[in-house]
Amino acid sequence: MRRRVGLIVPSSNTTMETEIPDLLRRHEAEHGTGFTFHSSRARLHNVDAESLARMVDDSARCAAEVGDAEVDVLAYACLVAVMAQGVGAHVEIEDRLRGALADGASARAPMVSSAGALVRTLDALGLRKVAVVAPYLPDLTKLVVGYIEHAGVTVVDSVSLSVSDNCAVGRLDPADLPGHVSRLDLGDGVDGIVLSACVQMPSLPAVQQVQDGTGLPVITAATATTREILLALGLPAEIPGAGAALGTPVGAGAR
Repeated sequence: MRRRVGLIVPSSNTTMETEIPDLLRRHEAEHGTGFTFHSSRARLHNVDAESLARMVDDSARCAAEVGDAEVDVLAYACLVAVMAQGVGAHVEIEDRLRGALADGASARAPMVSSAGALVRTLDALGLRKVAVVAPYLPDLTKLVVGYIEHAGVTVVDSVSLSVSDNCAVGRLDPADLPGHVSRLDLGDGVDGIVLSACVQMPSLPAVQQVQDGTGLPVITAATATTREILLALGLPAEIPGAGAALGTPVGAGAR
């Protein structure tokens, strides 16, 4: 049976509809599952507080549209838009989007968000001190750091790439990520790395490389979201070579 995966994405996003299907195709090859993908887009050009708030306001429309496709799970694939609404905002927003599905064909579909997926994955993996790479301007990175810390995880260090145009974020080269990680302070008990604290910054080709190179569990917005999609569907959240969020423990990827 092919599962229908619904995605709500920023209109300028070019990454989540690439990385999540890539990961789930790997899952299909490993486990024999099958997926189709169905998206609705909310307008977003620049990553600033006003634009992010407008996008969140538009999310219920997107949920209702995707719900018409009778999806089996719905993922709100924008991390910073949710986090910018205040600490813990993913709980209220996930509930609101479930409500938008309540009267439609997808009324029973589970709802996940990238913001909620990130903090829940950190908790599930027992990661309590992390370092973070983000494409945002420093003020937005500080907001994301505060959101993660409110969830009980200490952010020991972070790198901001200071890119405000969302399409430009999608053109960042994941081959540069190991170099950005080299700028992080990975001492003081750091036990994990958030390699991409953004659904738009490409990172998938570097996830396992950075995990193997640092000897630390690595997760991203995309791998955490994919993990929760799989768990919501009752499927094993295990994809070889995709880092700790998807079941590859430290050391296993280099074998």
